[in-house]
Amino acid sequence: MTRIRWIVLAALAVLALAPAAASAQQGNLVQTAQSAGQFKTLVKLVKQAGLAKTLSGDTKLTVLAPTDAAFAQVPKRTLAALAKDKAKLRKVLLYHVIPGAVPSSQVVKLKSAKTAEGASVKIRTRGGRVFVNDARVVTPDVQASNGVIHVIDHVLLPPGR
Repeated sequence: MTRIRWIVLAALAVLALAPAAASAQQGNLVQTAQSAGQFKTLVKLVKQAGLAKTLSGDTKLTVLAPTDAAFAQVPKRTLAALAKDKAKLRKVLLYHVIPGAVPSSQVVKLKSAKTAEGASVKIRTRGGRVFVNDARVVTPDVQASNGVIHVIDHVLLPPGR
């Protein structure tokens, strides 16, 4: 039953985003995030970390994308420190990237996924909702030419950060 709820939720989200998703299919992950308007902080940090080219290439990727509201929950001192340390910033951002395009229909079957940073994220469903570590997937399956974005409500921090 939980799986059916997730699939219905994903279908409704896709329908709600149909105009945006249709245009997003023309853009890569960075362009899609930028045009969505709710990922200004994420896009800025991706560019600062030198990851824009990686996320714009032909390689299929899945991005667990924290919204600007999610970044607003992170203490400003922490964000400022990350912005000054490119290696740590890259590590945190790559912890939000899963190699390959993993749609929600596959995500709900997983218990974990290895990230581009190297560590794994824990995946679980509860009450018809999908969680990645402690972040909830609020909008699944935003399509881009080189992968998929799952919008999350918290910034993920890799172990040992």
